[in-house]
Amino acid sequence: MIEVKEMSATNLADNPVIAQMSMLGHEQLLFCNDNATGLKAIIAVHNTVLGPALGGTRMWMYNNEMEALNDVLRLSRGMTYKNSISGLNLGGGKAVIIGDSKSMKSEALFRRFGKFVNSLAGKYITAEDVGINPQDMSWVNMETEHVAGLPGRSGDPSPVTAYGTFMGMKACAKEQFGSDNLAGKTVAVQGVGHVGEYLVKHLTEENANVVITDINQDALARISKEYGATVVGLDEIYDVDMDIYAPCALGATVNDATLERLKCSIIAGAANNQLADENVHGEIVRQKGIIYAPDYALNAGGVINCYSEVKGLSSEWAMSKAEDIYSTILNIVKRSSSENTPTFAIANKMAEERIQSIGKVKLPM
Repeated sequence: MIEVKEMSATNLADNPVIAQMSMLGHEQLLFCNDNATGLKAIIAVHNTVLGPALGGTRMWMYNNEMEALNDVLRLSRGMTYKNSISGLNLGGGKAVIIGDSKSMKSEALFRRFGKFVNSLAGKYITAEDVGINPQDMSWVNMETEHVAGLPGRSGDPSPVTAYGTFMGMKACAKEQFGSDNLAGKTVAVQGVGHVGEYLVKHLTEENANVVITDINQDALARISKEYGATVVGLDEIYDVDMDIYAPCALGATVNDATLERLKCSIIAGAANNQLADENVHGEIVRQKGIIYAPDYALNAGGVINCYSEVKGLSSEWAMSKAEDIYSTILNIVKRSSSENTPTFAIANKMAEERIQSIGKVKLPM
């Protein structure tokens, strides 16, 4: 049985939920429960200084509610930084639905979730994330207009994400090699899903030497044949003699073990949370002379695509905005060098500076 304690004003500070919100700077949490549909969800609004909080909904079978809470708090804060540094007039938010995405989905569940999203009156805009597909979002959209990434609108964000990643990679090359031309450079792409494949296409068109790996052997064979990429094993990718390592699948692949093996001058990929420990591995990478492109700044094409839908902007605008990732990454890298500070910390600082600057001219809530 769960013990229920009456809370008073004197012990609110000891509430682990409010304490975590305060520590990470969150504005609002909405806990969602519906016994009839089995919905159990958390919506986290981190910061709305720049605009409504936009971030996807993730459906995952968490081990417990605290694990779900930690995930949604971390992810929503990340969206604030991503949207800010990308120059978008959006805040950061995220939602998690606790459940098995293979067995627990229903129209009723997602429509009920849509009602909860709608209750925030536009303060949070949702979209797809892990475990969610376009049909799920279409059901959510039956109950709220505050949804992005719907079928038939902005379309597949993968091309925009890959293009932004490619442009940011070129910016790193400009700083590291003196030229942003990737011809003749060896790029190891870890993961050739939708984004990874588009990235391989861009790299091949620039005459880079591309090495690929993926758990999907059929995709590897097809992409290798189409683009002439060299295939290596999942673990072998870390030992490739490469100029650029591009993680486009798993997170935390830059860690104690891999940093002893990686032979690269640049780390620039579309995966999220590439550094196993930002403070530790971000500093090690800097000391090794490797340029790391902060993932949330580099892979912002997806949220740029969603923003174009929310604002009714064209696909051409989205691709043009993704091209601006070049200058964003170049600024981060140059500041990192001049301030002797890891790139991830510079990216965080730049995102915070924009929020603070705009916040000064915003009216209070």
